[in-house]
Parts: sequence; C-alpha cells; structure tokens
Amino acid sequence: MRVLLAPLAAGFALLLGAPAVAHHSFPAFFEPEGSVSATGRVTEFNFRNPHATITIEAEGPDGETVEWKGETNSPTLLQRRGWTRHSIAIGETITMEGWPARDGSNYMRIRVVRHADGTVVGRPLGLNEVASGGGD
Repeated sequence: MRVLLAPLAAGFALLLGAPAVAHHSFPAFFEPEGSVSATGRVTEFNFRNPHATITIEAEGPDGETVEWKGETNSPTLLQRRGWTRHSIAIGETITMEGWPARDGSNYMRIRVVRHADGTVVGRPLGLNEVASGGGD
C-alpha cells in the first residue's frame, strides 16, 4: 500500500504547486517605470481568469493597422472595481493606458481604460496595488 501512496502523494503535491509556477511576476514581464497607451477598436474582450484581456486594432506609426493586447485583473477584482463583462463592447473605440511589456511587444498591463468619450471604465489600478499582489 505504501508503494502506491508515495507516487499519488507526489502527484498531488505537483498539482498544488502548478498554479504558483504558472502565475507570473509583474516586474518580470512589465516595465514598472514605463508607460504606454493605445487607442483603437475593440476586437476581443475576455472577462475570465486568470486575467481579463482586451485586444484592439490601432493605427501604427506608419498608418498601418496594428494589434495591441492588454491584460488586467481577474474578473473578481475587476467587479470590485466596478467592471462587468459588458463594460466594454466589441467594435467600440477605447484607449488603454498601462505598463509596457519588457520584450517590446504590443502588450501591456492595463492601468486604466477609457471609452471614446473619456469616461473611465471602473476604478483605475495603481502600481502599488500591482506590485503588492493586490492587482491580480
């Protein structure tokens, strides 16, 4: 019986540790001292765990269409900040502002989202909340 329990216990321990390994650190992927913004038409809004994501089509520096993607908090924390799955509509124009990806890609950790009329979606996120883990 002991022979069967050891592999089972080891497998269970690996499963418990998987979420911690899969989750990334803010400063490992984003530049805390940087700032970036992109305005464009929403093509995707995923209001699901582990992070809600927004994808927009924006105009690039040469006038070409470029895709920007931003990630923000989990839906539970976003709801506490006043967001719902209907806060952003596919096809609407928004501006995302946040911390840029360290790898230089068109990806950001979202600090604030504004509708075309300037209205802020929910309550904006501060760097201290992200760095302390409250922004997840």
